[in-house]
Amino acid sequence: MDNTEMLTLYKLIILYMLSKVDYSLTRIQLFNYILDKEYTDFFTLQEVMSELVDNGLVETKSARNASHLLITPKGRETFELLKNDISESIREEIDTYLKENDVQLRNEVSISADYYKNTFGEYIAELNAKERNTDVLSIKIALPNEEVASAICTNWQKKNQDVYAYLMECLL
Repeated sequence: MDNTEMLTLYKLIILYMLSKVDYSLTRIQLFNYILDKEYTDFFTLQEVMSELVDNGLVETKSARNASHLLITPKGRETFELLKNDISESIREEIDTYLKENDVQLRNEVSISADYYKNTFGEYIAELNAKERNTDVLSIKIALPNEEVASAICTNWQKKNQDVYAYLMECLL
């Protein structure tokens, strides 16, 4: 395979993975899979990802130090035209990986927390829990400073299930 064919294969692997899940994957999740399989190196993967985003095949959304990736309609269309260029064995490996790691992958992207400074000088922490791309819980909290906002976001990642259970217990 020449270099162009290899780059196309890496793009198709990414599009295949994104097309097989009903939630976003993070750049780290995708990169870890591809690098662990030793398909290519980090720098080539960066180039491939940039081309996918620049060509409108993959959409990226950033939230608190993570880039979440989604396949676009154009990406799905392109993948459908070229899907036979991925070997059956690679598709099976990806399917097995996604099946075995579904809960972990889903949990990593379903809980999000970020903060920003509003026009009044307060910090607003936005905490979300999603299931199948639907908000299960969404909270915005006004906080006095950045340190508190950062701590709240960090703790949300660790304690979101406890908070959700507490809210349900109190409200039902």
